[in-house]
Amino acid sequence: MRSTTTIAAAILVAATALPAHAAGTTVLTDTGFVSGTVTNAQRTFQGIPFAAPPTGENRWRDPRPAQPWQGVRKAVEPGPRCAQDEGFGSPASDSEDCLYLNVTTPDKARNRPVMVWLHGGSFTSGAGSDYGADQLVRNGSVVVTVNYRLGAFGFFGYPGLEGSGAFGLKDQQKALEWVQRNIRSFGGDPHNVTLFGASAGGLSTCAQLTSPRTTGLFHKAIIQSGPCQLGLPAGENQVHHTWAARTDVEQAGAKAPHGCTDLNCLRGLSVQQVKALTPLFSSPAYDTEALPDNPITALRQGRFHKIPVLAGTTRDELTVFVAMFYPPLDAAGYEQALAQGFGAAKAKRILERYPPAGGDERVPLSAALTAMTSACTTDELRSQTGAFGYEFAEPAPPMIFPGMPEFPYGAYHGSELPFLLRYGDVELTAGQRKLSDEMVEAWTRFVRTGRPGWTRQDVRLFATGQVAPADHRCDLWSS
Repeated sequence: MRSTTTIAAAILVAATALPAHAAGTTVLTDTGFVSGTVTNAQRTFQGIPFAAPPTGENRWRDPRPAQPWQGVRKAVEPGPRCAQDEGFGSPASDSEDCLYLNVTTPDKARNRPVMVWLHGGSFTSGAGSDYGADQLVRNGSVVVTVNYRLGAFGFFGYPGLEGSGAFGLKDQQKALEWVQRNIRSFGGDPHNVTLFGASAGGLSTCAQLTSPRTTGLFHKAIIQSGPCQLGLPAGENQVHHTWAARTDVEQAGAKAPHGCTDLNCLRGLSVQQVKALTPLFSSPAYDTEALPDNPITALRQGRFHKIPVLAGTTRDELTVFVAMFYPPLDAAGYEQALAQGFGAAKAKRILERYPPAGGDERVPLSAALTAMTSACTTDELRSQTGAFGYEFAEPAPPMIFPGMPEFPYGAYHGSELPFLLRYGDVELTAGQRKLSDEMVEAWTRFVRTGRPGWTRQDVRLFATGQVAPADHRCDLWSS
């Protein structure tokens, strides 16, 4: 095997032989040259491996270093999506060889702030390449979008399996390490990196905010619709939070219907057999090297990186899920739904604050669940971290999820995404394009300076018209 010194020397020799037309499209990384594309005064490099393929013996192991290559690697197509079933607007994939990232940078950029995007998808679907960075890049940022292992590939656990339940989080950390080593070659400043994401990507950002392993890997955080404290009602006095204890994940792995009694057998399962386990394994585990503490506890006890944070939600987060999972409800059905989620006694208290509206009672149900799961937990996150706050309150954003039934969705979960990134096949109105410009400017001002343009005491409302602050009745949920 050639030494890394020999490989580096070969790379430097190759640099002198690059054709003139490659200037600006070819960049040297620590594993070799990559050649991207130039369009609209920006450069794009796709499908760059930041770790070795987590296949075979590397399945359910921490990500290994990517192997160097000779010559110039074409970086004009995204890498494969991580293995997943078809998700909420996300196509299926059978690829375990998926640890790739994409870099979009202004042409001739130098020492620009860096934004690293972690995609959402309930930790079971999605890919970094689903999101275009044009709007943020035009405002001067270098943007990196990342793949990470999903479902049972990323969060499976088993007794004796080192790293159980946290492989997807380790992938995110490996990508951040790659950024520190390489982003200067793409015109980015490794000392000004903002980690951001929405939904599961926001939860991931929040988790990485509490992990000692990410010290120095990023310097600001933007958490969109993903506070660490997010929880769903699960019956009387029960709340289901995102995070799982490592021992619980390992015990679940031992009992799961995979037919194996050892790790060699497990690593020999087909992709389809592992995908079948995903419904049991989509909760990142704490008490792991990647995530030592439950993030909720870590935040409460002040164990997180003391860096600038911007955190917010959409005004009507849960409408899209309520419309998907509940039929139209009358008053009796509404009360029954609350009783199932919270227990009869708490359902009565909730009904007092969110009374039936006299129509489809999924509307007040959505308002109650939005407050409980997202709005009020984000308030708690902001008070703990001193974060700047925002609420996306656009009353009629375009629908990014295909095939949804008629419902007054409002500013539903994920509806802010096309205002910041190129996502989904949607069209913004002229007023919404102006709102998009305002949001992109606020986000990029934050990544440049650590301040988005308003005080920590304010919650900035983003909408095309004048909107009043929402009353999420957080006093009820805190009680």
